[in-house]
Amino acid sequence: MLPTRPAETPPAVTVAPIAALQPKPAVPLVAAMEHQRRGLPSMGEGNINPRLLRARYAVRGLLPQRAAAIQAELESGDHSYPFDKVVFANIGNPQQVGQKPVTFFRQVLSLLEWEHLLEPAQRESVLKLFPEDAVERALAYQGRGCKLGAYTDSKGFPVVRDEVAAFIEARDGHPADPNRIFLTAGASEGISTVLGMIAHTEADQYKTRDQKVGIMIPMPQYPLYSATIALCGGEEVPYFLDEDKDWEMDIDGLQRSLDRARAGGADVRALCVINPGNPTGQCLSKESVDAVVRFCERECLVLLADEVYQANTYQLPERPFHSFRKAVLDMSAKVELASFHSVSKGMLGECGRRGGYMELINFGQFFLQQLEKRSSMNLCSNTSGQLVVGLSCNPPKEGEASYPLYHKEMTDQYDALKGRATKLAKAFNSARGMSVSKPAGSMYLYVEVKLSREAKAAARTAGLPAETLYCIRLLEKRGICVIP
Repeated sequence: MLPTRPAETPPAVTVAPIAALQPKPAVPLVAAMEHQRRGLPSMGEGNINPRLLRARYAVRGLLPQRAAAIQAELESGDHSYPFDKVVFANIGNPQQVGQKPVTFFRQVLSLLEWEHLLEPAQRESVLKLFPEDAVERALAYQGRGCKLGAYTDSKGFPVVRDEVAAFIEARDGHPADPNRIFLTAGASEGISTVLGMIAHTEADQYKTRDQKVGIMIPMPQYPLYSATIALCGGEEVPYFLDEDKDWEMDIDGLQRSLDRARAGGADVRALCVINPGNPTGQCLSKESVDAVVRFCERECLVLLADEVYQANTYQLPERPFHSFRKAVLDMSAKVELASFHSVSKGMLGECGRRGGYMELINFGQFFLQQLEKRSSMNLCSNTSGQLVVGLSCNPPKEGEASYPLYHKEMTDQYDALKGRATKLAKAFNSARGMSVSKPAGSMYLYVEVKLSREAKAAARTAGLPAETLYCIRLLEKRGICVIP
């Protein structure tokens, strides 16, 4: 549980473990060559791709690594900390912290994992353990060639892509083409793949070697975006969400960021939007969604819509989720849109299954062919993850045997997530020096912490940003891992 008020100015914090994890400057190439000449290991800091060295992925970065080390110390019997376990709040990982999986999904997967259970001779015994609709669904997947231990088409199981297309059409009121749907290892793989096709830098494409492809990303953001852009050699073009309006889009701010980047020489090609927001927890209004589509169409930008929290909306019916896909098609816009979804969040929390999908509309056939080629280099995404995507898009229906339990599990989980978000927001807003917007969506609260002059001075002395020092102290004094 997060504290309800910041501690009084605490004693000096131990920063050495964090500092020791900081990456060192790259060794010059000549030094690396000397290492090789002398028979020393050649794959040192001077030989690793410098783009990887520049990339930062905070949710798995220095603070979580320190938190894991502390947890290991606790498990080995170290009682020097004022807590007995570490709470990992640095990443959304629901089942690790107690969220239960959906029963129907696990039943279907169990039957497909051990196909012997689906043989006719086992039917009577199996129906004593599994509901009939779970058995029927497993048999239907088996009949469509779903083998969990075999490679699939690079785009994923056709039957699952059909289920995804039906889900999207029911949500948006516009038909979806299964051939434009790719099943991915979570949304992250899809986002990284599409960004990798856009955010490249090739010297011979440009008049100057320094020009890079710019990608507009929100601030605050989920660090997958900045890390992937760094790996691709692209350029981050940050735009700021409007905190005073509960982290809504600021279209004028978008335009200023774009103009500034283009004036600086960047070839800005795409805009990334996270809705509902991670880490800011907003759920964009229809007006904002429509305005973003018009902006991208006017400025000839590809739109990447990260919509993995679309089921996590807590201000209904006033603030429902609006998909960018529906807006593009309702407006007959020509915007090239890649939208992403995942089974890792929502009421499922199946993070470890690595199941997700991306759909692409208004992209030409050449781009789709190259995307399929790129996807084929990974062969296919996780097969059980693909099936959970299908099950999430095509769950038990009213009147089927598993529907009552499924409906109860989903409703209970939604109520629990909404209740915790509301309770935490109330606690933060009643705490001295802390404030947070009313939670509207996703699984996060983005807390403003007003630090004292003494705390800021301590950070300067430690040579750290004030927010980083605060997170270190929160970890080492309270056992809570968050990231700045």
